[in-house]
Amino acid sequence: MTVAGEAHRAIDAVWRIESPRLIAGLVRMTHDVGAAEELAQDALVAALEQWPESGVPGNPGAWLMAVAKRRAIDQFRRQERFERKVEELGRDLDTREVPEPEPDDIGDDLLRLVFTACHPVLSTDARVALTLRLLGGLTTDEIARAFLAPEPTVAQRIVRAKRTLAKKKVPFEVPQGEELAGRLSSVLEVVYLIFNEGYSATAGDDWMRPELCAEALRLGRVLARLAPREPEVHGLVGLMEIQQSRTNARTSRSGEPILLLDQDRGRWDQLLIRRGLAALEQAESLTDSRGPYTLQAAIAACHARARTAAATDWDRITALYGELAAVTSSPVVELNRAVALAMAEGPAAGLAVVDELTEEPALEHYHLLPSVRGDFLVKLGRHAEARREFERAASLTRNERERSLLRERAEQAAAAVGFSPG
Repeated sequence: MTVAGEAHRAIDAVWRIESPRLIAGLVRMTHDVGAAEELAQDALVAALEQWPESGVPGNPGAWLMAVAKRRAIDQFRRQERFERKVEELGRDLDTREVPEPEPDDIGDDLLRLVFTACHPVLSTDARVALTLRLLGGLTTDEIARAFLAPEPTVAQRIVRAKRTLAKKKVPFEVPQGEELAGRLSSVLEVVYLIFNEGYSATAGDDWMRPELCAEALRLGRVLARLAPREPEVHGLVGLMEIQQSRTNARTSRSGEPILLLDQDRGRWDQLLIRRGLAALEQAESLTDSRGPYTLQAAIAACHARARTAAATDWDRITALYGELAAVTSSPVVELNRAVALAMAEGPAAGLAVVDELTEEPALEHYHLLPSVRGDFLVKLGRHAEARREFERAASLTRNERERSLLRERAEQAAAAVGFSPG
C-alpha cells in the first residue's frame, strides 16, 4: 500500500471515531446540525489534503475541531456576525495549541446529538439515516447499501431531516423530566432498528449485515456511558450483546440461515455473552419495573445460559414473554410467546395462540406468522397445511436467504404428505 493509501486508511479510521464528537461540538457552537456537518466535512477534506504529507497529528480530534472552527469563523465573517461569533467559538485556533475538550463536555455534546438526531419530529427512516450519518460516521452510500435503498433517496432523507430540525428549531439539548422518557424511547428504537436490520435483513441476498449490528452495538455502548442511570439503555445493550454473540453460528459457510435451536452453541461468543449478562444485571439493579428491552435481554439470557437447546428454560421464557406482552401489547411479542409456549407445553398449545393471531391486522403481511404456524403443523403431523403456510411465508419475505429456507421447508412438508396415514 502507498504512503497516501496508508494515510487515507488512517484518516478513515480517525473519522469514524472522531466525527460524532466533532459534529456534536460544532452543533453546540452553531445550533445548526446541517451547518455543523458541513463544517466537519470541510475539516475532513483538509485532513485528506494535508495529512498524507504532514502525517496524522498527535491529537487528530483537536486538529479537526480547530480547522472546523476556523471555517465557521470565515462563514460568520461573511455573514457580518464575526465579532459576536468569534467570542462564542473560543480564542485559540492554532491547531498545535487547541486543547482537547473536557470529557464531560464531550459526553454532554454527544448525548445532545443523540437526542437531536433521533427527535420524534423526524420520520423513523430519517432518524435512522441521520443517526448513522452523524453518530456512525457512515457515508450516504454506505447507508443506502445497508438498507438496500437508492443513494439519492437516502441523501434526500438526510437533507430533509436537517432542514426539518432547523425549521422546527429543535433545541440542541437533553430533554428533562417527563419528556426524557418519551424521547429516550425514540433513541433506543432507532438504535435497535439499526441492529435488527443487521441481525435479520429485511431484504436482499444476505440474511445478516454484521456491520450494522456492530454499529448499533457501538452506539448502544456509547449511550450507556452517557446515560449510566437509565435502565433501559443497559437493557438494550445487554440484549444486543447477547444476540450478537450468536453471529458466527447463525449461518453456514455458504450463508444459509441456521435457526436458533440448530446452532452450534460452542461457536457463540462467550465474551459478548458475559458482557450482555453484566449489562442486564446493571439494568435490573436500576429499577424494580423492567422495561421492554430489559425483558428481551432477560429472555436472550435464558438462551445464553443454556448449554444445549434441550436445557433451555422454556417455562421461564414463556413467563417473560407474558410480562413483555403486558408492557408492549404487541402481536409480535404474542407470536413469540406462542413459540415459547409450544416448546414448554407442546405444539398444540402454541397453535391455539397463533390461530387467534391470524385475524390480527398488524400481522397480515408478517411472514413469520405463517412460518411459525407451519412449524407447529409439521410437529402435529399436518403436513399438507404446513406446506401451504411455508409457501405463504416464502411469498411474504423479501430476503432471498429466508425465502429459500421457507421454500425448502415447504418441499419437505410436501414430501412428508405422501407418507402420512390415510
